Amino acid sequence: MDTGDMDEGFARARRPGRRPKVEINVSPAKLAAVLVVVILLGFIGIASMTGNLGFRVISAEEVGVKVNYLSGNKTVLDTPGVKIYVPFLENVFTLDKTPQRFVMAGGTSSSGNRASLLTVRAADGSNFRFDTLEIQYELLPGSAADVIEDSGLGDAYKREWVRAYARSILRDEFGRFDAVGVADPANLQAAGVKSEERLNELLEPHGIHIVKIVTETPSFDPAYEKAIEDRKVADQEVERLEVEVNRLLQDRERRLAAVDKVKEIEKRELQGELVRQLKEAEKERIRVEKSADAYRVERVAEGLAARDRMVAEARGLTAKYTKEAEGLVARAEALEKRGTVVVREAIIDKLRRVRFTLIPYSKDPSPKRLEHVDSRDPHKEGATQ
Repeated sequence: MDTGDMDEGFARARRPGRRPKVEINVSPAKLAAVLVVVILLGFIGIASMTGNLGFRVISAEEVGVKVNYLSGNKTVLDTPGVKIYVPFLENVFTLDKTPQRFVMAGGTSSSGNRASLLTVRAADGSNFRFDTLEIQYELLPGSAADVIEDSGLGDAYKREWVRAYARSILRDEFGRFDAVGVADPANLQAAGVKSEERLNELLEPHGIHIVKIVTETPSFDPAYEKAIEDRKVADQEVERLEVEVNRLLQDRERRLAAVDKVKEIEKRELQGELVRQLKEAEKERIRVEKSADAYRVERVAEGLAARDRMVAEARGLTAKYTKEAEGLVARAEALEKRGTVVVREAIIDKLRRVRFTLIPYSKDPSPKRLEHVDSRDPHKEGATQ
C-alpha cells in the first residue's frame, strides 16, 4: 500500500461533516511478505515456548539422542557440543551419563536413588542386615536410545530399574551363606561380584551398567554378633596354631635336612673309607696272588726237581735192586742146586748167634728134651726142642 494514499485517506476522515472513506490497496507480493514474516514470528514464538529452537547444547556429562519424527530413527550423540536439528521434524533429547549411586540405608524408602536398608535371611535361618549398601551404576552411552525407549526422558531411568532388581538379587546371593560365613570378607566379595553379574545381565539390555557394589560388614542380633566374634577369636587361634604347626613342621624339615646332611657326609666318608679299604684289599689280593704264584712256581720247581731226583734215585734203586734180585736169583739157584745142605747151614748160622745158658739141673734122669730160660726175662720161660 502507498504511503501517500494512506495520508489522503486519513485527511478525508478528519474533515468535519463527512464520513471518512478508507481505501486500502495491497499488492500480492507485499501481502505474501507480511504473511511470511508473521508465520516466521509465530514459528519462532512457538519454538521458543516449546524449546525447539533447532539446536541443542550437549555437555560433557550428557549424551544426546536425535529423534526424527517422520522416520522414527534415533541417533545417539555421544560427543559434547552444539547439535543442529530441524525443529518440529526432529528433536534432540539429553540424558545424564554421570556415575550414579543407589544407596540402601535407613528404615524407609524414598524415590530416586534411595531405598531402605537391605535385610537378608541367612542359609541357617538367621537374619542379618546391611546398614548401608551402595550400588554404583552408570548409563551406557551407546544404549541411550534404548534407555529413552524403555524408561522415558530425563532421569526416569534412575527411578525404577535398579530398584526393581537390586533387592531380590542381593538377598539371593548374600543369603547363600550362614551367619558365620557371610561375615567372611571373601564371601562378601564373592557375593557382590555374583550380584553385579546378575544385575548386569538384567539391566544392560535397558542401557544400564552396574559398576560396583559396595558393602559394609553385615550386622546381626547381639547373640549372633557374639557368636561371630567368638568364631573370629577361634579362627584366629586356629590360624595361630596352624602357623605354629607350620613353624614346627619347617623346623622339623630343617632338622631332618641337617641330620640328612650329616648322615650324607658320614655316608660319603664311609664310602670313601670303603673305597680306600677296597683298594688296599685289591692291592693285598694282587700281592698275595703274586706271592702265591711265586710260591707255586717255586714249589712246582722244587717238585719237578724232587721228581727228577726221585726218578733218578728210583732208576738207581731199580738198577741196584735189579742186580740184588739177580744176585738173589743166582743164590737161590745155587741154593737150589745144593739142596738141604744150605738149609742146615742157615740153621747152624742162626743158632750160632743164639746164646745159651745151661744150668746143670735136670728134672728127668733120662731127659728126652732140653729146656732153657732166657736170662734177660727171668719171669718168662721158654723151651727149645
